[in-house]
Order: sequence, then C-alpha cells, then structure tokens
Amino acid sequence: MILDAQALQHHELVQELLTRTHFPLLTEAPHGVACAVSGGADSVALLILAVATGHEVTAYHVDHGLRVGSQNEFSVVENIATRFGAMAISLRADLADGPNLEARARQARFALLPPGVLTGHTADDQAETVLINLMRGAGTEGLSGMRYTHSKPILHLRRHETEALCAAFDIDLVEDSSNSDPRFQRNRVRHELLPLLNSIAQRDVAHLIARESQLIGDDEKFLQDLASVIDVLDAPALAAAPLPLARRAIRMWLANPYPPDAATVERVLEVARGIHPGCEIGGGKQVRRSNQRLRLQ
Repeated sequence: MILDAQALQHHELVQELLTRTHFPLLTEAPHGVACAVSGGADSVALLILAVATGHEVTAYHVDHGLRVGSQNEFSVVENIATRFGAMAISLRADLADGPNLEARARQARFALLPPGVLTGHTADDQAETVLINLMRGAGTEGLSGMRYTHSKPILHLRRHETEALCAAFDIDLVEDSSNSDPRFQRNRVRHELLPLLNSIAQRDVAHLIARESQLIGDDEKFLQDLASVIDVLDAPALAAAPLPLARRAIRMWLANPYPPDAATVERVLEVARGIHPGCEIGGGKQVRRSNQRLRLQ
C-alpha cells in the first residue's frame, strides 16, 4: 500500500513536524522536488515529509563506493521511496579513502545531485556545524551556520524527531558505519563534544546553539546588506566607512570563493587609508591604490 500525501497528512506526528518545516510551495516547484536520500533517518524523514506536502518527489541516492556492500544500499532507498509513491535514482561517485575525505565526498555528491536538491540537515547538524566553524576560527558568518532556506526544509527539526518518524512507519534504515568513525571531526563533535557540553551545561546545548545561529544569521545578513552598499574600490570611501562594514566589504570583494584572512583584510585597509601604496593578498595577487581607487592585479 502506497502512503500518499493525503494518507500522510492524517498522521499525527507528520502533522506536527510539518508545522516546523520550510518546504517550497507547490507553485514554486511545479515539477516536483529532488531529495538527497542516503537511507538514514534524517534523509528518509525528509522524503516522507516532502511527500506529505503534496510534491512529486524523486529520491537521489549517491553511492561513494567507500564501504563494502554500499552498492546494495540503493535497494533500501528504492523500497522506501516506492512505499511513499516517490521515484528513486541511483548515482555513483567513485572516491578513494584518504585525506579530506569528508570534504571530497561532499563535493562529489553535489557535483552529481541536481541543482536545488533538498537535504535532510537538522538542528543537530546545525549545532555541529557551528561548533566546527568556531574551532576553525570562523567569524560571524561561520557562526550563523547553514542558511534556513527551502533547500534545507527540516533544519528546525531534531534528530530524535526524524528517528521517531521513521520508527512510526517501521522503516528499516541504512546503517552508515562511517558516522561513528572517529577520524572525522564531525563525528567527534557529535559523539564526544556535544554530550560533554550537555553534561557541563546540564541542558540541551544543541538546541541553544541552533537557535543562536539563526539569530546571528539574521544579524549577519543585515550587516552584509549594509556593507554591500560601500564602493570598495573607492579608497577614501572605504577608509571612512565604519570599520566592521569596511572589513566586510573587503571580504566580500576578495572572496574566491572563501574570504581572505583577518591579516589580509587589515593590509588592504592600510592601502585604502594611504599608509601603503599596495599589498600582497596571496595567490600571486596584489591590491594597489592609484588616483584614489583600489584595483586588484
């Protein structure tokens, strides 16, 4: 028996979870939505809730070829998709184990997945991301975490809720052994750091971090909008701008795709102020000042 949108909408837990999701409207995605589905609780919950919104859903499963038997996981995803009236498509990304595996796997996935694909990131993932960015020395942009957009429609939900939803429908999930591999920083944050923080704070820290990230994100967008008005090539205007906005304007200008470090930003500011005629910004590039204008060369 296929559980379609009408049947799902009468399910009490589905009804409650949908109130805290941000799926695109049917008019915004008239041809349906694509969901990245690994077979874990978060991505399967994403699929179920997407179907419940009335969208035509296609589940995309990416096999990275890193685990023995990983090629068989698509059949699990396909069976789940069929049960909820969704299509399923299998993709293959051949990766070799080694350094930066998490980043390489993510890059390989999104190179294969269709544009605008929905992902099953939750508030727990958000908290982990913020902590990782904090350890990397990220500024407020990093502390704002992932953006709350239609591409991450269940970002307000918790992992225990996606697990409860899958349990409610008695779904056999894919068990990804890499999620417990201590080589990966995110796993140590998930299994070691967050439980320790919960113990010290005597409360649910992930919820607090995810909530604060949204507030920081709102502030970040406001400041970015103000900084975008500055003509960063106008040296006197840049030098006269409020310092936090001038720094942001420089980071936005030089991002390729990542913004420059704090020391580079300060060197560019000194050029804008006329202290130096130019400075190195890395990658064989310079910022020079001439006739009150900055140029990148």
